Amino acid sequence: MLEAKDKIENKLGWSLDARDPKFIELLMPLLSFFYHYYFRVQTSGWHHISPQEKVLFVGSHNGGLAAPDMSMMMYDWFRKFGLERPIYGLMHPTVWEVAPDIAKIAAKTGAVIAHPKMAYTALRSGASVLVYPGGAEDVFRPHHLRNTIYFAGRQGFIKLALRENVPIVPVISAGAHDTLIVLTDLYKVLQQFHEWGMPWLFGIDPVVFPIYLGLPWGLGIGPLPNFPLPIPMQTQVCKPIVFERYGREAASDRQYVNECYELVVSEMQQELDQLVKLGAKV
Repeated sequence: MLEAKDKIENKLGWSLDARDPKFIELLMPLLSFFYHYYFRVQTSGWHHISPQEKVLFVGSHNGGLAAPDMSMMMYDWFRKFGLERPIYGLMHPTVWEVAPDIAKIAAKTGAVIAHPKMAYTALRSGASVLVYPGGAEDVFRPHHLRNTIYFAGRQGFIKLALRENVPIVPVISAGAHDTLIVLTDLYKVLQQFHEWGMPWLFGIDPVVFPIYLGLPWGLGIGPLPNFPLPIPMQTQVCKPIVFERYGREAASDRQYVNECYELVVSEMQQELDQLVKLGAKV
């Protein structure tokens, strides 16, 4: 039993120990180039965060697998709070399975597998955690939904915040979803073929199957890696959201969890609407 537990904890993504500040330091000049010159990021709201306080950052994913707003947010954290103060990001299990080499690099920057066990472990270690609840459906949502907060109804992050008594800090961005143009998602069509007997490629359900315009493919089909276009981005760290009740009982109350979820989505949408308007005036 103990051997099985040790085996799981030693697997990539199942430990906090892979994070390497020296490796992050090597990446900082590259991240700085993308931040200042490629995406020309404008950011605001970091004054809402206390360096000593652990929080649950909740973001809306953008820009395909490149997710440039995520890396720019991480760069902001590193330069403001230093490389030694840990923050861990929850990364979809499929990435760890399909692209282990990329996952190893991500783990050195603080990525862990998106599983409740790792989320709780990270918070209880005193670190902050970054989660993108919408996952693949969010990061590849069609272009006409680029300014819409979309979490696909996933409420696990609410239960996490309630159980661990931590505030939720929304992180939003405008411009990142223009770094590729998602035309549509054909997943439901492929799902129907799968039900008729067509196997998934590599035996893995892709969850989404977008068609998009972007680099390097021109026309990209499926959840392929992409290189983001040099679109200016705005990022914002919003005011922390603190709920009325916390604890296990609150996390087990379905109606209360749903109310908290709707509150977070509503407030994030309002903040995003304002950020988009501000960008249009610039």
